[in-house]
This record gives sequence, C-alpha cells and structure tokens, in this order.
Amino acid sequence: MTTVTFKQPSLKTLDFFLDNLLNETPASKKSTFNFPPVNIVESNDSYELEINAAGRKKEDFKITVDKNILTVSFEKNEEKNEEKNEGQQENKKFIKKEFVISSFKRSFTLDEKINAEDIAAKYENGILTLTLPKKEEVKVLPKEIAVQ
Repeated sequence: MTTVTFKQPSLKTLDFFLDNLLNETPASKKSTFNFPPVNIVESNDSYELEINAAGRKKEDFKITVDKNILTVSFEKNEEKNEEKNEGQQENKKFIKKEFVISSFKRSFTLDEKINAEDIAAKYENGILTLTLPKKEEVKVLPKEIAVQ
C-alpha cells in the first residue's frame, strides 16, 4: 500500500502577498514560449491564422514566404519604448510592469493546397489575421447527388 501525504501550506499574511506582488518582475515569471499563440481555422475557400499579438503596431510585423515556409515575426524596438517613456510625466514611475512585448518569430510550412501568391494579412484589436486562400482545384464545394 502506498501512502500519500499532503503538507498543509503555511499560512501567509497579506503583507507577504503584497510584498511578493510588488517585487515580482516579468523576468522572474519567464515563459517557456517566445511566441504568441495561434489559432488555425479552415473554411471552404481558405485557412486563417489568428495570431494573438496585442500591444504591437501593424508596421512592426514582418511576414514572408520563402520556399513554402510562411514566417511571421515581430522585432522589439527599444527606441520606441524610450520615446513612449519620454512622453510620460517625470513624477510618474512604474510600481509593477507586467506588460512585456517581446520579439518573436513563427514559421509555418505551406503545402500544395495554399495559393501563396494571394496571402493577405490584417491587424485588428490585437489579433494578426493571415488569410491563406486555397488553390482552385483544392476547394471543396458542396455537391448534391441525385438519387436514381
């Protein structure tokens, strides 16, 4: 017989939690992922990649297709962050800063079903949406079959 024991967590004071909250840094909570999450949706005419990339500007994305590899990247530019901080009042400072916008690069392999020439992208409400149209011969159209 195996015995499993659970240690009761020690009781923490409110001061302890506030101290931890104010002293945590984004670096102490490093994520194992260096890229934003992606949803891939298929329709009759196309595939859509929805990339969760809030807080960025559409001009800062770089999207390329090379040898059937679609690459989406964002390069963090330190100069832009400094400009933003200069616009703030001098008597303000961050107590806690969790908004971390980091560079990323995601690559996707395109198969022969995708019409790479007509890929379109739009950035709206923090979501970068890439529309990858299917080639004409691949589109599946509904078909009615007559009963004989």
